[in-house]
Amino acid sequence: MYKTKKRIVKTLNTIVLLVLVGILIYFLTPYVNDKRMNAVIFRFISACAVFTVFSVALSKMQGNFLFFIKHKELYTKETGILNQFVDKMRFCYSLDDFYEAIGTILEMKGDCSVLLVDREKNYVLYNSPDRLSCSAQTMKTLELNYPADWRDGYCFIGEEFGIVTDYSQSRGFILSKNKIHLYVFCRYTRLFDLEIYKVLVEEFERFLERSKTISDLSEIASLSREWKQLADTQQSFLPLNMPKIDKLSIAAYYRPLVNVSGDYYSILPISPTKTLLMLGDVSGKGLAAALVMGLVMNTAKILEDKEDLPGMIMAIHKAIKGMKLQDKYTVLFLGIVDTEKMVIRYVNASMSDPLIITNSPSGYRIKPLTSNCSLVGIIDIEKDDVEVAEQRLFRDDVILMASDGVSEVMNEEGVELGDTELYQNTIKKSAAKSPKEFIDDVVNLIMTYNGGKKLRDDVTMMVAKVER
Repeated sequence: MYKTKKRIVKTLNTIVLLVLVGILIYFLTPYVNDKRMNAVIFRFISACAVFTVFSVALSKMQGNFLFFIKHKELYTKETGILNQFVDKMRFCYSLDDFYEAIGTILEMKGDCSVLLVDREKNYVLYNSPDRLSCSAQTMKTLELNYPADWRDGYCFIGEEFGIVTDYSQSRGFILSKNKIHLYVFCRYTRLFDLEIYKVLVEEFERFLERSKTISDLSEIASLSREWKQLADTQQSFLPLNMPKIDKLSIAAYYRPLVNVSGDYYSILPISPTKTLLMLGDVSGKGLAAALVMGLVMNTAKILEDKEDLPGMIMAIHKAIKGMKLQDKYTVLFLGIVDTEKMVIRYVNASMSDPLIITNSPSGYRIKPLTSNCSLVGIIDIEKDDVEVAEQRLFRDDVILMASDGVSEVMNEEGVELGDTELYQNTIKKSAAKSPKEFIDDVVNLIMTYNGGKKLRDDVTMMVAKVER
């Protein structure tokens, strides 16, 4: 390791200087009693000159040797990969730049698996497209072991994702700053030189400060005319008016956090009795999310066989993968409402909120339309992996689809709206109303529950009601 070898070199240098001093003292001692003062002064000055020359030469040799050792230990072999990542980070000015650095250095060259999580919002900013970093169990374990109040700095992760003090047993490491956690999983972590971690933390902190500054400037720029034009173009993808469908009434609500959004929804009539409902959310914010949103909407619109839900999922998946935006994916819900057979056939690709509110003798009940498909656009999936589920429908049933900006709104205590009885009671009480009135009630609840503060995410809802 670099630190140990550096200490050895400096120790050897000190020993050589001490030996030199001893030799000079040894040779000068016989002349100390010399009566000729000039001879004593001459010999003393000569000894000092010899010592100075040797000291300078040794210092130069030490510097060259330490440079050689540093280059060998920190810039080659396994540690060299982390140094390349540090060098790449120095020129990262946005999260997209950072994701590229992760992909090209840590993933491709280092064969590492990476997770970047905003622990304050408990939001995954980036995850490598592999089973380890995409596993729900991994996310849950890391959340338990490294909460939002985890200390800034670095520490080492073991086989079970807990902290290890024995460096030789480490299987990864975590860098944390201001509740942003970077997890790097690597089987050969023990081969990285310990000196590199201090540099990694410092550069990670600089990047976060730099990107926040630029992000703040971008938010200001989002109010400009150019961003407004982009927002107008994006909204043109969304249905301007709700189509008139026999025995089915529909309403929608769309409120982007800034001018552009990754949320989307669509209503596509298939036949007089069948209607395709789609609502989804692209990962991230800004221009890239808006581009993927437009791509998804266009892909769904141009497909001829809109009853083939697995085929539609695969078409959207391939379209997003084709853009080669490494961190971009979508969650979405696709449901075909058949008012003749009174069923809804659906694929829920990791959306958390779709549900049916149905009337019963004991009052309104909530039936969730649970997830049956993974994220679309990032994890490799096959058509056979896409499951289509079916749910019976009854007259006056209300189908609610919403982005996570609805359920994840927080109050002053940090409690999410979707976890409260208030939310469930509100949607049950509103189920007797029209879809437009239903949405108005939920929007009013969101604004009240949020306490009038600025929302933290896009809010998108679509409500369909089966009529008599």
